[in-house]
Amino acid sequence: MNIDKLADEYLEELKNIKRYSFNTLKSYAEDLKEFINFCNIHSKTKISDISDKFIKSFLMSLSEKQLDKKSISRKLSTLRGMFKFAYQRDYLNMNPTVMISNPKTKRKLPEVISTNAIIEIYKIVDKEDKNPKLTKAIIELLYGCALRVSELCQLNRIDIDLKEKVIKVLGKGNKMRIVPVGDKSIPVIKEYLSTITFKNFGNALLVNEKGKRIYPRFVHRIISKYLAKVSDIEKKSPHILRHSAATHMLDNGADIRAVKEILGHENLSTTQIYTHVSIERLKSTYKKAHPKS
Repeated sequence: MNIDKLADEYLEELKNIKRYSFNTLKSYAEDLKEFINFCNIHSKTKISDISDKFIKSFLMSLSEKQLDKKSISRKLSTLRGMFKFAYQRDYLNMNPTVMISNPKTKRKLPEVISTNAIIEIYKIVDKEDKNPKLTKAIIELLYGCALRVSELCQLNRIDIDLKEKVIKVLGKGNKMRIVPVGDKSIPVIKEYLSTITFKNFGNALLVNEKGKRIYPRFVHRIISKYLAKVSDIEKKSPHILRHSAATHMLDNGADIRAVKEILGHENLSTTQIYTHVSIERLKSTYKKAHPKS
């Protein structure tokens, strides 16, 4: 079997059987296309020609292109999935990725902003924004419910129940979860809802001035603008609000397993990165305030 045919079969499996999201499928397809191009350059078109040594040479070529280790690990994960798929269907006698380990990376702690910074953003929005009710609703859902941008943009009116104080979120891998909506978030969301007329409950929850569903680039532009006004953090993306929400919950004694469910993480280890952030914040406070520090 040729490598490009295997890639097509694998992507079909992810799309139709495992029901991966559009963005995840796009990412996998791009990774596989890059690997297939590498195979074609080196005349390795059949999957039986591909050894662990050849895959390592592909990873080395990525490193030589100055690709960061996290991205290389992701591409290796894509290849692992495809060759495991091939092995399980007896296209191969051996999975060439089994003995290949991920490049060692030092996990970078996520940046966060303070609760005071969130309050300051709201004040600035009220003064400067053309559509303050929408902007505050976006911030409230990103921070108050710790949503990903993709999750935020695909919310429909039917997904939010302010009476029960919950929101239904479609997360990674098309997994549905229920996230609580805080008492302080509800008035902000209600104020936004009062400005919108919904034809039916399947309509987009968050829409721009033209009545169109908001999209990730639109959200990035808004959040980046206001984060720049209240913080000097390096990466001014909407994900900072999600990072901040998780960290603030743990700072205030939330159970880490509950935080994991709110964030929609598959593994607890992903959530545990925020405990390190909390500890670092604690150390920083100690050094600034304690006379014995």
